[in-house]
Amino acid sequence: MALDKPYTDVPGTIIFDAEQSRKGYWLNQFCMSLMKAENRARFKANERAYLDEWAMTEEQKQAVLARDLNWCMRTGGNIYFLAKIGATDGKSFQQMAGSMTGMTEEEYRHMMISGGRSVEGNRYIGENGDAQAQNQPQGAAGQHKV
Repeated sequence: MALDKPYTDVPGTIIFDAEQSRKGYWLNQFCMSLMKAENRARFKANERAYLDEWAMTEEQKQAVLARDLNWCMRTGGNIYFLAKIGATDGKSFQQMAGSMTGMTEEEYRHMMISGGRSVEGNRYIGENGDAQAQNQPQGAAGQHKV
């Protein structure tokens, strides 16, 4: 029997609950492996071969290879574990968070210094705030996909 999850109606938010934890177990274990220098070197030398050593789904591997943190989170990744990928790539947490919104690091910093996203229009799915799916990704970085 599934638990009632009223928090699934919050736009732009993936709650890392027990279900997400189970789904992302191997993805998060892979991320934790990057705490060791020798594993970071092996990963950077041949990312696909290193990922294939883990019992991750193909979708999770593709999300990592794309460095799409939102996709990683949808497949069970926890942002605190995923930060190890960013650190391996020489990215700050601020750069990573900005990439998740389509903002440049500067745009993201400015938004946070200015108080973050407004709750107006972002309380539940279906409103028209900047966290709503139809308004993502915002910012200059989200305007050009490579």
